[in-house]
Amino acid sequence: MPAPATAVLRLEQVTKTYVMGDVRVEALRGVDLALQRGELLVLLGPSGSGKSTLLNILGALDVPTSGRVWFGDEELSGADRDRLTEFRRAHVGFVFQFYNLIPSLTAKENVQLVTDIARDRTDGLEPMSPSEALALVGLAARQDHFPAQLSGGEQQRVAIARAICKRPAVLLCDEPTGALDVSTGRLVLEALDSIHRELGTTTAVITHNVAIGGMADRIVTIADGLVHSVRHNEQRLGPRELAW
Repeated sequence: MPAPATAVLRLEQVTKTYVMGDVRVEALRGVDLALQRGELLVLLGPSGSGKSTLLNILGALDVPTSGRVWFGDEELSGADRDRLTEFRRAHVGFVFQFYNLIPSLTAKENVQLVTDIARDRTDGLEPMSPSEALALVGLAARQDHFPAQLSGGEQQRVAIARAICKRPAVLLCDEPTGALDVSTGRLVLEALDSIHRELGTTTAVITHNVAIGGMADRIVTIADGLVHSVRHNEQRLGPRELAW
């Protein structure tokens, strides 16, 4: 059945099995999960729990072995490669642990690459300018700097600006503070929190850091390829209030 109107993305009984020679790894074993419109969700789990596989399927970087994936009322399960590429290009922003910036381009030029691609999307939604996106993450004064001239936290904020400049329906973040120290990590989380509040982007943060759950509307815990618990926060904390 189609996903409820409030769900931007929904997984129904999704499994993912990797086969490597005689070895079978069941990364996901029947996951039901819906990302509700406008929420900030934190997906918690230790290394090897299946959380990154789950993010890859949510973002159509990978496809499930079985089960169904919905984007609104459109079923993506079984969609061809071109449709999945268009879905990612138009509707999903990705932020990874490592920034993946092009070293020979300035911060503004790194973001510009995505805005140029996003202008070809089929839904007619115009991307924001690189300067606007960088201002949202507090880097208006650093847009002409190259990655080597930026701190790790600044580079991650450029990566966030690059992800949100196309105004994605969903922002997926995989361990966005994993390569950063605590104080720098807080700055990155503040940028994500600010974007979520200002733009209303549905945001999912994948992490092993339990403290980050305090800033979420909802916390989903995954282990052994299964969702083990779902908890709603009655009151979200700001990144500065998290007890790391």
